[in-house]
Amino acid sequence: MDFFLPMANDNSSDRAAPEDTKITQLSATPYPDGYRLRVNLEITPFQKRPYIELTLHDSDGNEVASTNIVEPLSWKLEFTMHLRGELNNPYALSARLYYPDGPANEPLIYSFDVEPPHDAPQPDSA
Repeated sequence: MDFFLPMANDNSSDRAAPEDTKITQLSATPYPDGYRLRVNLEITPFQKRPYIELTLHDSDGNEVASTNIVEPLSWKLEFTMHLRGELNNPYALSARLYYPDGPANEPLIYSFDVEPPHDAPQPDSA
């Protein structure tokens, strides 16, 4: 079985050094159920794999979700985060790229609202 890595054929001279590696795009799209969030994250092509810390806060500043990504294989990431607790708009998703023994970037913040889930229509009880 062959395993394909999109970065395998890239020229490493085109990749950023740790001090130049940064998050280039961050977005979040709530799922219709109101309890999950699709996160899309892109970082500059890198020479050394970074660490990424993501934290989601509600309007009161409470942490409702978090995740850490350790040495991703690709610079384009898509994943799902789960929201805890009651909906409390607006939300702020913070993403910070860093190296344990090297440079760290300031967090990138993406703000958004989550719509409450739409309940299935109830049959008439008449």
